[in-house]
Amino acid sequence: MSEYDDQHETEAERDEDAYALDPQAIARIMFAVDTNDRDRLLSEMEPLHAADIADLLEQLNAFDRRRLIELYSNEFDGEILSELDESIREDVLSILSPEVLAEAVRELDSDDVVDLVEDLEEDQQEAILEALEDSDRAAVQKSLTYPEYSAGRLMQREVVMAPEHWNVGEAIDFLRDQEELPDQFYHIVLVDPRLRPVGNVTLGKLMGSRREILLKSIAEETFHVIPVTQDEGDVAYAFNQYHLISAPVVDENDRLVGVITIDDAMVVLDEEHEEDIMRLAGVGEGGLNDNIAETTRQRFPWLAVNLVTAILASLVISMFEDTIAKFVSLAVLMPIVASMGGNAGTQSLTVAVRAIATKDLTGRNVWRVIRREVLVGLVNGTIFAVVMGIVGVLWFGGPELGYVIAAAMVINLVVAGFAGTVIPVVLERIGVDPALASGAFVTTVTDVVGFFAFLGLAGMWLL
Repeated sequence: MSEYDDQHETEAERDEDAYALDPQAIARIMFAVDTNDRDRLLSEMEPLHAADIADLLEQLNAFDRRRLIELYSNEFDGEILSELDESIREDVLSILSPEVLAEAVRELDSDDVVDLVEDLEEDQQEAILEALEDSDRAAVQKSLTYPEYSAGRLMQREVVMAPEHWNVGEAIDFLRDQEELPDQFYHIVLVDPRLRPVGNVTLGKLMGSRREILLKSIAEETFHVIPVTQDEGDVAYAFNQYHLISAPVVDENDRLVGVITIDDAMVVLDEEHEEDIMRLAGVGEGGLNDNIAETTRQRFPWLAVNLVTAILASLVISMFEDTIAKFVSLAVLMPIVASMGGNAGTQSLTVAVRAIATKDLTGRNVWRVIRREVLVGLVNGTIFAVVMGIVGVLWFGGPELGYVIAAAMVINLVVAGFAGTVIPVVLERIGVDPALASGAFVTTVTDVVGFFAFLGLAGMWLL
């Protein structure tokens, strides 16, 4: 290997681990914990971002995690709590002293506090809410009254707004006079006298315009208002679809009650993607830090469903016992037909579920997509039919078995393309999450059709 190749490989490995925690840094941190050296621990932890500290806590076992938190104690940042995986957040909260917890929570925006407390037990919720100032507590309690997974739970109550008739100078003077502003904000929301949002002005436009310019004349062309009860998945879709940075949230009277920023919307989008992947695999919403009992509970129902589908496929096989008894070679080739159909069905299913989630698969194009997947199945089925036909002839010494497996391969891959697209569409139309239930149905169809086609054709041609 040349020096260039060595250098290229090293750079590729470095890029792959660019944002991973440094194993040597982790070792130094744990050495400080083992030696109870608080000063050294603070020195090692100081350069780390809150998200990196959260990742570190998630990777440690419960014993080491407790020791690190107790030694780190008063330096614990509220941002770390908001970055923690929900599966260990409750455990971390139980370790922190009330004083440290109170100080950490006060640093958070209202949306982060809502995210923190909404899944906790009532006594832990009360402990966190008591640590907040009266106005912040009222804002969080109000947000908790909105439906779960709604814009009301996702928004932050801290909003920078200005009357629509102000000019740039008045807005800048107003911002400079404020004792507290949100840590991060991207727009000034323009409101009418009834506190209804009518536009957004970016900070870049504000700072780049003369003082006498009216705010409404430099408002953004793209302006979307989010109803407080809108599902957070639809909110994330709107941010992604229309390239929003922030959007005002309004109540049932169209009055401004909060704002959603892009970081919160992208977290939801990431969670939606992860949830779809988990559900397609039949593993629920579990994480690496769930205990054995919880992980078992989440996975058992889908394994049970798969058992039922396997029994159905076995019943189809039992219908052809005599054929299999006369041609034992059929038992050797059956798994190939079922496996190819299952994989092809999963490919179509994954594309369809993702397209449904992004609203790209609609009633206007569904038949075009179905036709495409069926034709792809036909082309791939024909190619692999030729391959398996040749394999069948060479393996078993006669063309008959090659014809059978070739025909079965074409049939099963065509059916896989059809089922992998139609089943999630039908489930979505009847109100069932296609990511949750499609896999079991598609697997059943491809197994049953694959075995029936292969063994049925074998019974017709070989007996």
